Amino acid sequence: MHTVPALGTGVRPRPLLQTVHLSVLGGRTLNVAVPFPRRPEGLAAARLELIRGGRRLSLDLVQEPRRDGSLLLTATTALLHAGPTERDSRGLVLDSGVWRLVVVTTDDGGRETRSDLTAPTPSTMDGPTLPTSPSTSSGAVFRPVRSVDGRAMLKVTGPAQQAELVSFDLRWDRITVHGRLLAARHPVGEYTVEAVRRGTTKAVPAHPVWDGDTFTFDLPLAAMTAGSRTQRTWDIQLRAGRTRLKLARRLTHVRHPKQIFRTPYSIIALESGSLTRVHAHLTPSGALAVACAAFGTNEDA
Repeated sequence: MHTVPALGTGVRPRPLLQTVHLSVLGGRTLNVAVPFPRRPEGLAAARLELIRGGRRLSLDLVQEPRRDGSLLLTATTALLHAGPTERDSRGLVLDSGVWRLVVVTTDDGGRETRSDLTAPTPSTMDGPTLPTSPSTSSGAVFRPVRSVDGRAMLKVTGPAQQAELVSFDLRWDRITVHGRLLAARHPVGEYTVEAVRRGTTKAVPAHPVWDGDTFTFDLPLAAMTAGSRTQRTWDIQLRAGRTRLKLARRLTHVRHPKQIFRTPYSIIALESGSLTRVHAHLTPSGALAVACAAFGTNEDA
């Protein structure tokens, strides 16, 4: 968990509740679990508030009985980003910045008690998935963080301009690539797609078909293998003016994309009748790369 400055300095200290779980799973699902230390008699309602500046969002907390007679207050909700790249419509809408987390409990007499949450101990496990991943619906990052005084908070970061690889189809006569442009700084019509041969400046254009911020194109395999009897590797990118965006799989929770998203070598029959051996794959950073050579020739990686 990253550390951020303390917010609300000068405000009268509130009671503290120990957070036993705070996470954002799948890039956009907030999960919170807080033990209620006192006996539940007289507790009429509980809610979680997310506060930033003048904005205040509220989420009801579920009261789950525990064996010792106390309660565990829990909440699960989808998170949405207030930016223009957001695709979903249900959930709490947060803009970029740091949000304070406050639990508000109400007794039978209507009296409210506001409590801050302590940040849980960060996990040190290094597994196959990332502790925090971007939202697949918007590209924003919702990251649980701790303040310097130990409070639990949520940091929201909007998406950077990027070309997201959604998928690619391996067919007998072509490879079709599907992608999405996030946080574009130019009109989508100004972005072109090209394959750039690694280690050189040689580029071969592709012809994307746009549908809003999504695009589809076939890899120009005939041009990528023409005049070469050795295997060459090509990187796929979008270009608009001086902007260069590598097409990559970034909206994922996978820590090592190349090790997880494995693809086979394919023999593609080109329109000319010739054959080419192609390996469309992900690099360690998740970028799309294509190695290809005329079928039956010697290969130099």
